[in-house]
Amino acid sequence: MGRMEAVLREIILASENVYFNCNESPKFETDYPLRDDRFAKIIKDKYPTHEFERAAPLMSELRTIKSDIEIELLQKACDITEKGFRRLLKYVKPGVKEYQVQAEIDHEFGLNGANGHGYPPIIASGISACTLHYIENDKECKDGDLLLMDFGAEYANYSADLTRTIPVNGKFTSRQKEVYEAVLRVQKQAIQLLVVDNTIEKVNASVNKLMEKEIVKLGLMQQSEANDPQIAKGILFNYFMHGTSHFLGLDVHDVGLKTEPFKAGMVFTCEPALYIQDEKIGIRIENDILITENGPVDLMKNIPIEVDEIEELMAK
Repeated sequence: MGRMEAVLREIILASENVYFNCNESPKFETDYPLRDDRFAKIIKDKYPTHEFERAAPLMSELRTIKSDIEIELLQKACDITEKGFRRLLKYVKPGVKEYQVQAEIDHEFGLNGANGHGYPPIIASGISACTLHYIENDKECKDGDLLLMDFGAEYANYSADLTRTIPVNGKFTSRQKEVYEAVLRVQKQAIQLLVVDNTIEKVNASVNKLMEKEIVKLGLMQQSEANDPQIAKGILFNYFMHGTSHFLGLDVHDVGLKTEPFKAGMVFTCEPALYIQDEKIGIRIENDILITENGPVDLMKNIPIEVDEIEELMAK
């Protein structure tokens, strides 16, 4: 056995001792309550001339930039998610339960080789659509209500992340359509902000300004209120209280910093929304976007998103 193999064997044995036998003195365990920290202390003490670096920062950096193969896997996850959504457009109608809608997604994901859901799906009808991360999925979808669905297939450990909002009865009311198209306009502009050297923080700030203009048009804020940044910020938060984008990859909320400049190969969600509780309207529209040197590439460009398209497919 060579010297390198011997050292590695000692490190492995030390690791096993720390993780499975952790019988150090009480003071040691008090000073280093986490097993990872105790392991690091033991190894550093045992090999004082070695330099040790944490792997997490390097792995995080590697995870933010997707290789061609990773992009293919994400695209596959998005394509399976598309099949799930198209299935729902034929299925949803007044009287179905939210959990039945989820069952349709489960079935389609299974048929197409997905590992399952990348995260707990949100199937929120009516006022429930105004609750972020609603996961009860146990209500009845009623005539006249909207149905917000946030779900994504996981394929080969890579997760898609889609949100669509559709009318339960297949037809948007004039007000629902007005709000939906406002969110859609913002999303289309927001996607164009997902370019090299921009950041999540800057995207959020720009999208908030775009959304402020839309809620003025919708009568949710007066222009005089919009002219005051502090007042406008408070009112906007009542209707749009989350960010527009997050990193996507092996995890649905993947590693990465909001201040980190975008680079080619990164993948982000783009999900503006409006939640108007008084009107039982919760609308979020979300696509997954690949950053390239030539501009944003929408990995969900084939998934129905326009009002007319959704209504036509539901009518069929």
